[in-house]
Amino acid sequence: MAQSNLERLEVWQAAMTFVETIYQEVIPQLPAHERFALQEQLQRAVQSIPANLAEGYGRYHLGDQIRFCYIARGSAEETFTYLELAHRLHYIPDETHQHAIQHLYRLKQMINGYIRYLRSRQNNQHSK
Repeated sequence: MAQSNLERLEVWQAAMTFVETIYQEVIPQLPAHERFALQEQLQRAVQSIPANLAEGYGRYHLGDQIRFCYIARGSAEETFTYLELAHRLHYIPDETHQHAIQHLYRLKQMINGYIRYLRSRQNNQHSK
């Protein structure tokens, strides 16, 4: 099956992999009493990262793409907060926390790089 253009976007691929990491490594360790609170909030936040990258990508207008990247970056920060909370409440061990935070840090760097790329394209369009 051929890849769509979105599937070729490295930042989107990294965001999807991060979602898998959270679902496989973090979510199973959360206690049952957090299922309808912290777990759902974490799931929504982490899913929002690739979803907003995809929505921006599909807009074809650079201003919209950049705006949705900012939303994705905000969701990444929200995800960070839930990971920190899970760690501070001793729901996830240090190793799991560190692995997730390192992955998230790399993902945020990629999102920032993508924003810089889109801004440079936008600036080039305006200077023509």
